[in-house]
Amino acid sequence: MSVLRNFAGQTAIYGLSTIVARLINFVLTPLFVNRFSPSVYGIFTNLYSWAAMLSAVLAFGMETTYFRYLQKHEGNREQVYNNSFVIVLFTSAVFIITVHLFSGSIAAWLNNGRYDADYHRYVHYLAWTLVADALAVIPYARLRAEGRAVRFALLKLVNILTFVSLNLLFIVAIPRLLEQGATGSAGISTWYREGWVGYVFLANLAASGLTLLLLLPEIVKLKLRLDRKLAMDMAVYSFPVLVANISFIINEHLDKILIPKLLPGPVGDRDLGIYGAVSKIAVFLSIGVQAFRLGAEPFFFSYAKNKNARKTYALIMDYFIIAMVLVMVGITVNIEWLKYFIEGDSPAEQAAYWSGLHIIPILLLNYVLLGVYMNLSIWYKLSDQTRFALYISGIGAVITLVFNVIFIPRYSYVASAWVTLLAYGSMVLISYLWGQRHYPIPYRVGKNVGYILAGIVVSWLAFDVFDRHLVAGNLLFTAFAGTTLLIERKTLLAILRRN
Repeated sequence: MSVLRNFAGQTAIYGLSTIVARLINFVLTPLFVNRFSPSVYGIFTNLYSWAAMLSAVLAFGMETTYFRYLQKHEGNREQVYNNSFVIVLFTSAVFIITVHLFSGSIAAWLNNGRYDADYHRYVHYLAWTLVADALAVIPYARLRAEGRAVRFALLKLVNILTFVSLNLLFIVAIPRLLEQGATGSAGISTWYREGWVGYVFLANLAASGLTLLLLLPEIVKLKLRLDRKLAMDMAVYSFPVLVANISFIINEHLDKILIPKLLPGPVGDRDLGIYGAVSKIAVFLSIGVQAFRLGAEPFFFSYAKNKNARKTYALIMDYFIIAMVLVMVGITVNIEWLKYFIEGDSPAEQAAYWSGLHIIPILLLNYVLLGVYMNLSIWYKLSDQTRFALYISGIGAVITLVFNVIFIPRYSYVASAWVTLLAYGSMVLISYLWGQRHYPIPYRVGKNVGYILAGIVVSWLAFDVFDRHLVAGNLLFTAFAGTTLLIERKTLLAILRRN
């Protein structure tokens, strides 16, 4: 079986588990938008944006560093594993102590200076969830490095099934029991709070805690000892990756943090809720990006010494872009029925959520560019020049911050979508130019840009010219997919036949 087929098989397992998990999770979107108003959903979106940024800090870039140092220290793999985990354990301990010391002040700051006991609880729930997730990062990475994609996938599915089940219990099942006056409902009514968004955070904490428990077979293999020299080398490699990851999270989530700050009051909460809800429709494309990263990072590192490595990386980029563009177009042409996942609980809420549908094609293109950047980023990881990750992501973060601050007060979340496009586009261009100087890979730039532009044109025709008409849009998509298959048939057949 060819190397590419092995890579595709591993990525398919990661992709299938991620797709199933996200689809299961996606059923919560209509539940949330029906149970919570846009303003309350905005609280949820805002806090999880902060959580995404903090998770990057706690992981300390150790996931990427772990894969790199497995390649560099093949005879010392256990010590690499131990060091990676101990570093994450240290950052997590510092974080949770800090949160508990200042949780009241943190909660008030997140709530625009107003202390609220509920926000205080949310901060504690999220903090412990982040710690559990951080401690799972390196055991998960070990599973990927060992090629144990099935166990990885099963653990991810258990996590999401637990999260979804508990949300259904708190938001659907218990209210129905109370309405029907079922046995035990009197006792439940003494503690249950109708419409409390805190149950979402509790469900997440329970799911993350269970996942960490199931990872005990990997965790018990650890020896909590540091090799100081190796740990210092790993930290030097990892620190730019950490800063780059934070900058990257800023690019993806800062707008959701800024909207309630720059549009204070009900308007900011409402617009953030709309933005968060419509972003869920674009989540299907982010699934592909995430699945690719899970399969690609350990593969790229392990295959780096092969003489054909760079040509293989270029070929992977070709078909990654084709796959992402096809998904982008497929979602765009089907927005007219996907919108019912965020219809709200009343005509007024439906109108509010649907008012943001026009930015979905932009969000989809953003994910395509994000995937291209993640693919390109292998050059500085393999050449041990991770400082460039800091520079590139830093430039993107500055663009995100400056232009969002300027334009959000006037254009709200529409500005955020376009600013993200500018940031990711800049990062792709800069990474490509610097990468070709320091670690040249023979990417087929004309072909790749051509497919992205073709996808943009087809999406524009379906969304604007044909006004989201389902039949016309899907005919365009079918024609585009058929043409792509016709153009690529010889290469695809060669890959499938290669032994």
